[in-house]
Amino acid sequence: MHIPPVRECEIIPEHIPLDILYEDSELLVVNKPKGMVVHPSAGHSGGTLVNAVLYYCKDSLSGINGTIRPGIVHRIDKDTTGSLIICKNDESHLHIAEQIKEHSIKRIYRGIVSGNPRETEGTIEGNISRHPTDRKKMAVTANGGKPAVTHYKVLEQWKSAAYMEFCLETGRTHQIRVHMARIGHPLLGDTVYGNSKNPFKLQGQTLHAMTIGFIHPKTGAYTEVTAPLPKYFENLVQKFQNGL
Repeated sequence: MHIPPVRECEIIPEHIPLDILYEDSELLVVNKPKGMVVHPSAGHSGGTLVNAVLYYCKDSLSGINGTIRPGIVHRIDKDTTGSLIICKNDESHLHIAEQIKEHSIKRIYRGIVSGNPRETEGTIEGNISRHPTDRKKMAVTANGGKPAVTHYKVLEQWKSAAYMEFCLETGRTHQIRVHMARIGHPLLGDTVYGNSKNPFKLQGQTLHAMTIGFIHPKTGAYTEVTAPLPKYFENLVQKFQNGL
């Protein structure tokens, strides 16, 4: 029996508004909203960030990751908001990808976790790989996996939750979510790694990719971009500050 080769599906540009934080001839940094998938996948053929950037950038996108991921050099989860770099050409893509590989890109996240962390700041280390029984999840593993390092700091502590800042030394899939669940303080709203019940009716984890810093592929200058906290996040912080 002849099995035809797998063909990537055609991605249709869609006129979806983009919150552009920075743009020049080489790249743009967008503020990805909650609920938006980065690139098409099973069950998400449209409405993705790729559909939106294809419409906005036309043919000015890198092609290194194939036609299904034009311009995409790194990702964040569907329900994580914030800064994401989109590369307009292959040269810039390779330059940014090398910085990601070397862990030299600055990535600062903000999140709200459940409970009271014992230490106000620290570092979590633990290799991350696919969960042994649930293939949709990641897990800290003693054997195998890829090294993962998350630095954290408590910004505000409340009765039942904490407002935190995370600095990624590595960028593994679900890294912050897995590491915080590992130490007993999952992100609020994360029904995958935390409580299946969601008392605040949140749409997924309360996590925001706030700041990204990198060496510009053309100018060689350090460039830093910050995405403002989304409204739902600000409102939740205010509720906790007011004692709920």
